[in-house]
Amino acid sequence: MIVLPPPSVRKEPLMDPRKLLPLILAVAMSLSLSAHTSAAADVHYGYESVDGVNIFYREAGKDNPSSIVLLHGFPSSSHQYRNLIRELGDEFHVIAMDYPAFGASDFPDPSGYEYSFDNISKTVNQFLEQREISSYAMYLQDYGAPIGMRIATQHPERVNALIFQNGNLYEEGLNKEAWAPIMKLWEGRDTELEKVIASNVFGLEGLRWQYTHGTRNPDGILPDNWLLDFQSLSRPGQHAVQLDLFYDYRTNVALYPEWQQYLKDNQPPSLVVWAKNDAFFPTPGAEGIKRDVKDVEYHILDTGHFALEEDGPLIAAKIRAFMTARNLK
Repeated sequence: MIVLPPPSVRKEPLMDPRKLLPLILAVAMSLSLSAHTSAAADVHYGYESVDGVNIFYREAGKDNPSSIVLLHGFPSSSHQYRNLIRELGDEFHVIAMDYPAFGASDFPDPSGYEYSFDNISKTVNQFLEQREISSYAMYLQDYGAPIGMRIATQHPERVNALIFQNGNLYEEGLNKEAWAPIMKLWEGRDTELEKVIASNVFGLEGLRWQYTHGTRNPDGILPDNWLLDFQSLSRPGQHAVQLDLFYDYRTNVALYPEWQQYLKDNQPPSLVVWAKNDAFFPTPGAEGIKRDVKDVEYHILDTGHFALEEDGPLIAAKIRAFMTARNLK
């Protein structure tokens, strides 16, 4: 344990909060590894510089021929895939990165980095190109869907399968009640409305709710999830960046018809593992995929938004069987 002296004694300034988060994450990962050494032996962590932005990633099974790219949602990071990577890394090359301003990746100033889904998808695509990952399945959850679908529509030849876990592409897959404040924001930026959204969404209780709502056993969900997210969102400037992304989400809805047409035209083999108790993306979003894709494996799970927290082993088994049945290994 590191104990800081009281302010009257301390001579050195506290570390910049932006630099503190990666250290906290590294310590958390180290503690996790010490408890699961054998299972995590093939998991590696690193940074890739993309246009001067250091992108943190975690990776397993690098020598395996078939890649699975795991794209995370809000307010999480690659941390949400910490167990799935371990479970699939024996057969597949599995990689997950943190988007800029998320997790342990750099948090560039908005004056030098545009926080939009278009730009984040460009960063992710360039990350994959620099890592020489040119053929892959994509796991799409929450924000991962609009980021991944931008890449898929631009490079359909690279995508050999899609895995949808509450990654929505349909207007009927948006819970209008849950999205109402953000949809109101799309009509025009409003400072007071943004304060209300921030107080409800970015606080510790709001973050905890996102992980536990709709789960069968809320007490079984790891608190590290919302504690790490809260630490990340507490960095100076984070609220403004995340509100910019909430406002920009309207561009994703506008692209839904294009992404639906991509599914119809390209028919990527698709695995649906959809949490039916998700407060944001209800099951009509899953039904749309089943309607537009012929080769679809369809599973509705009795859990919440971050389904891996409660049904991780089940989802891993479904992915393994799905990929194997289609010779994607």
